[in-house]
Amino acid sequence: MKEIILLTISGEDKPGVTSSMSSILASYQINILDIGQAVIHNTLSLGILIEVSREAESSPLLRDLLFKAHELNMKIRFQPVDVQEYTDWVGEQGKSRHIITLLARRITAEHIAKVTDIAARHGINIDKITRLSGRLSLDTSPQEKTRACVEFSVRGADADTGPLREEFLRAASDLDVDIAFQEDNIFRRNRRLVVFDMDSTLIEAEVIDELAKEAGVGDQVAEITEAAMRGEIDFNESFKRRMALLKGLDVKVLDQIAERLPMTEGCEELVSNLKALGFKTAILSGGFNYFASHLQNKLGFDYVYANELDIDAEGRVTGEVKGTVVNGERKAELLREIAAKEGIALEQTIAVGDGANDLPMLSIAGLGIAFRAKPLVRQSAKQAISTLGLDGILYLIGFRDRDALN
Repeated sequence: MKEIILLTISGEDKPGVTSSMSSILASYQINILDIGQAVIHNTLSLGILIEVSREAESSPLLRDLLFKAHELNMKIRFQPVDVQEYTDWVGEQGKSRHIITLLARRITAEHIAKVTDIAARHGINIDKITRLSGRLSLDTSPQEKTRACVEFSVRGADADTGPLREEFLRAASDLDVDIAFQEDNIFRRNRRLVVFDMDSTLIEAEVIDELAKEAGVGDQVAEITEAAMRGEIDFNESFKRRMALLKGLDVKVLDQIAERLPMTEGCEELVSNLKALGFKTAILSGGFNYFASHLQNKLGFDYVYANELDIDAEGRVTGEVKGTVVNGERKAELLREIAAKEGIALEQTIAVGDGANDLPMLSIAGLGIAFRAKPLVRQSAKQAISTLGLDGILYLIGFRDRDALN
């Protein structure tokens, strides 16, 4: 009768441990049913699930493994596994799996405890935990904008993940961290197109507010902008009101504003890595083409769609825009058009934005991310990032700091 045994080997990491152990198993013609290995701070943990036939005689095999472990100064543990238990475990393969991503400036034990407690209470098993961020120096000052990310590979989530997502969202708000929960499928590992809102997403400003300051109507326009981003005013109506207040603004101020617009933390790092990895990128903005094109020239976006300011013969803003207004519905339409043109499935797209007018494109993208968004948008989007910069998005698609190409 066949035996199933779980070998657990641990100790100081050194070359040759896995090779030595597997060589002994090979000499007994052992089948390996599962294997996993991790190293944390120079400590190796190696697990091997083996099938031992009657001919292999497990006692001599275990003796040889024990001697080799002693020779390597490693600890080894043998645990018999019930055949029915193994059969049940095999039967679970093919079921949906998910990824929980925890992002923060620094990750504490409280953060891990909260995430794993929520998972446990929802009947979720954690199969693997991986640190995606780089090692953090002990000399790092509290003021430094560090990044930390841990990824949990899990199984067993209910078909209705709504209550789980709501609990993760509340925990993220309470702990000042971000917690993403997404299905681990083939599309997650094959994203190909990323589209961005511009104002308060790629740049830390609302361009129309900057224009309004130059026109002397800053407070009035900012109030309308805030209401629109919260979803209290229809975007088209709010845009019309704000544009009317800009009538007569001298076009000469556009260059000054474009030069002083601050890019969001992590913007350049994110876009350069996406471009290097072959992603297509686009700006879909309810702002203005003049400023979006400025970013395109600087960072190399493949597509730009934004509103075109109408300028009169005297070089002044008329208070109107040319062509179709880029509102929420238009952004979603453009996302579909670009994806179709590039031969990319919507499931392979990522959309990033902060306002209510971004929700239509966030809802149809394979990965919709509310970035430093208002509460309404955070609650409605599939995922949200508020604590890190834009380059935190790389973690949500499984990239590690060591994968960075710049």
